[in-house]
Amino acid sequence: MEQANPQLLLELVKMQMPFGRFKGTILCDLPVSYLEWFNRKGFPAGKLGILLHTIYEIKLNGLEHLLLPLRSSNK
Repeated sequence: MEQANPQLLLELVKMQMPFGRFKGTILCDLPVSYLEWFNRKGFPAGKLGILLHTIYEIKLNGLEHLLLPLRSSNK
């Protein structure tokens, strides 16, 4: 099993969605329905796509609790 990149996880609780309907929303706060839409249509290229796919997988598998320590240390 591949180990999660801590920097990648930290970016999920810091980075805002740069465009679209949820522009300005922290990536980890994006609704599952929006992430499912990207999963159907295709995630953007590059780092943003990797981050969106990662948060999609985290939410899909009910692992959002793993981000709680990062969220609280980010405030």
